[in-house]
Amino acid sequence: MAGRSWFYASEGQQQGPYPEIQLREFIAKGTINADTLVWTEGMANWQRAGDIPGLVSGASGPPAMPRSGGPLTSAGGYSGGPLSIDFGIWDFVWRSLVLLIGLILIIPAPWALVWYINWFIPCVHVPGRPNLSFVGTAMTIVPWYFGALVLFLGVALIGSELLNNLMFLVQIVLYWLFVRWLVANLASNEQPLGLSFSGSFWAYLGWTILAGISIITIIGWAWVYTASLRWVCRNIQGTRREVVFVGTGLEFLWRAIVAAIASLFIIPIPWMYLWMSRWLASQTILAERGTQVNG
Repeated sequence: MAGRSWFYASEGQQQGPYPEIQLREFIAKGTINADTLVWTEGMANWQRAGDIPGLVSGASGPPAMPRSGGPLTSAGGYSGGPLSIDFGIWDFVWRSLVLLIGLILIIPAPWALVWYINWFIPCVHVPGRPNLSFVGTAMTIVPWYFGALVLFLGVALIGSELLNNLMFLVQIVLYWLFVRWLVANLASNEQPLGLSFSGSFWAYLGWTILAGISIITIIGWAWVYTASLRWVCRNIQGTRREVVFVGTGLEFLWRAIVAAIASLFIIPIPWMYLWMSRWLASQTILAERGTQVNG
């Protein structure tokens, strides 16, 4: 493995890349020990440094159980593990405010959105995919965005009920295109992952309508939301492992209620957003295709 670049995990964060000679210096200094999770190109998953032959001398004993939300190694035919997410609260607050201002001003919205995504995506940690990033550009979505604005203005001037209904479909199309564009531009170490979203527009429209109808059931929307997340994950193509969402409607419902109540006090909103994001990430699993994964 000489000559390869290495990453290691420290306090829940990815460090690297480092050449192997520097990695061995970290080992000699004690910065990296036998229980430290490491990864390099060609490895299917993060592993303890002590489990890699020749990397840490004198390492012995069984593998340590990863922390909650951390990468998981193979066990009982199951390989992969849950995603995790972490970001600074104040970083989230000021960036979200800038995004909100950009959306309100309308014209800079595509650039503000891409800037925000470029910050948010690296906060997501995927087992076996260090340095997750986003390579999409604002100019890709500019035609959709401003084209939709022109249509909305035209419909508003005409005032036709039929056209208003058609604009609802246009809005759903934009959301669907956005999901496809987002998935297609995910990258690792600035190299596109070659992913795609295969869910059809009509299925996406059906989920949107079902979500709207479920609101009248008061609590049914939580089950529809988690089911739609499972549908989205199933339709992410190009991954060696299958992306599976295992969260349940009940689990999401009580968390959403707690977050909504706490958010009434305004100040806890960023902490509630991080809390919900961490749960959603932890329920998104990478599993070997054909493996039954239960939540």
